[in-house]
Amino acid sequence: MIDPANALLIAAIIVGLVAFIWWPEKGVWFRWQQARHMTERILQEDALKHIHKWEMKGHTCTIESIAGALHISQNETAVLLEAMQANGMIVIDQGELRLTLAGRDTAMHIIRAHRLWERHLAEETGFDETEWHARAELQEHAFTPGELDELATRLGNPTHDPHGDPIPTPGGTIEPHGGRPLTQLPLDTPATIVHLEDEPDVVYAQLVAEGLHLGMAVRVTERTPERVRFWVNGDEHMLAPMIANNISVVQTKVEAIPVQDSDGSLANVQPGETAVVTQLSPACRGAERRRFMDLGILPGTEIVAELRSPGGDPTAYRIRGAMIALRREQANLIKVKKEAA
Repeated sequence: MIDPANALLIAAIIVGLVAFIWWPEKGVWFRWQQARHMTERILQEDALKHIHKWEMKGHTCTIESIAGALHISQNETAVLLEAMQANGMIVIDQGELRLTLAGRDTAMHIIRAHRLWERHLAEETGFDETEWHARAELQEHAFTPGELDELATRLGNPTHDPHGDPIPTPGGTIEPHGGRPLTQLPLDTPATIVHLEDEPDVVYAQLVAEGLHLGMAVRVTERTPERVRFWVNGDEHMLAPMIANNISVVQTKVEAIPVQDSDGSLANVQPGETAVVTQLSPACRGAERRRFMDLGILPGTEIVAELRSPGGDPTAYRIRGAMIALRREQANLIKVKKEAA
């Protein structure tokens, strides 16, 4: 005969397991289903974004390109596209993939979310610029249209992301940056950087390492099949054409750009020397830029390098009567002109 206590214990365990697996909204089965649907939605949204990117370039998207972009097999891609077609997001006509109006609206929403979040990361956080794109890729699927409107308002309704890509309006309108590749800029022609392509990551990392940012004045001095040589804000750079092609510029009306309009950064000012601020680097953004401005570090401000720490960093500077310690990486963001001794 079964012991009643054991029977109750076994029944309690069974009930507990059933509840653990099947409990509405919190059970393992429902969480797995939710995660699966979330993954499918994200894949569909990434596919829509990829198709839109190809359409903007005037190309026809393929199953192979989508599979490569999403890192899934072509068979999985085919199943995904069938679901997207059934949902009214795309049409497939004679093997060509095209976005429907609903598909384009969804793609615009994801692109808007991505670029607004990159702007947030640049202006309101301390994340390195090489991290912005990957972090935005993860966050772009989490916003509702209302949440994006709130984010845009908080950021001042920016028209472009930190790389110069246009941010779609709530209605899906895009304002192009109007630039052309640096490799197409005529020699000795003044221009301004308006876009830095952030994909692939390894190429963007090289542009960042070169210290290139939006708004910098540029002038190409040499172009060969092997290299592009150019000046940016007084510094000479040399890149392979494949890399330089990821820099977009707009020609300016200024007849000449001085090769060097300053003596470099504040980091090059030695103790005892005095310099005058000419500008803050375009790389100085968000909280860092606001802090410098609060300290009175503006064009025309006189700064005296007073004392360098035994380890060489930081350095104490006299700024508007106050002693301020700045690390070398911070001082590099402040462009100055040394005063004659």
